[in-house]
Amino acid sequence: MASDGTALTGLWFDGQKYFAGTLSEPYEEKLLPVFEDTIRWLDTYFSGEIPAFMPELSVQSTPFRKAVWDILLTIPYGQTITYGEIADIIAQQTGKKMSAQAVGGAVGHNPVSIIIPCHRVVGADGSMTGYAGGIVRKKFLLELEGIKKGGIIAAEIKPDYLLVCTVFKG
Repeated sequence: MASDGTALTGLWFDGQKYFAGTLSEPYEEKLLPVFEDTIRWLDTYFSGEIPAFMPELSVQSTPFRKAVWDILLTIPYGQTITYGEIADIIAQQTGKKMSAQAVGGAVGHNPVSIIIPCHRVVGADGSMTGYAGGIVRKKFLLELEGIKKGGIIAAEIKPDYLLVCTVFKG
């Protein structure tokens, strides 16, 4: 986990692509109230319940990526959306044609895994496509939410968010 001191700025699986991509040197390990809120949110989520609150988030990036991440935050628990559908929403918002591939790039760089639910984005045919945390984790998260994709048995995978280093971005 990473924070700017007040809000959550990063949450990754151990070994995830772009792991700790929002961190800059120097940083220090420190338990902050936003981390306590995030841990509570994750405990609720991994117990199979829908968290009734959201830790404060602060993500910094390009306007396009932030627009995609804002759309991800609107995807209801237990539902999916396609990259193409997100591209269509962005096109409606901006008046500019958008490709599903561009959306995929933004989704893949999401710095706050699980809470900004990039795992809920699937291919046009409903298939599992890339996930920076790994396809096996994506399947686990979708199955936890009641979406069956590919028959992975949830008990085979244990949430490893506790393996992620708690850091404070200074």
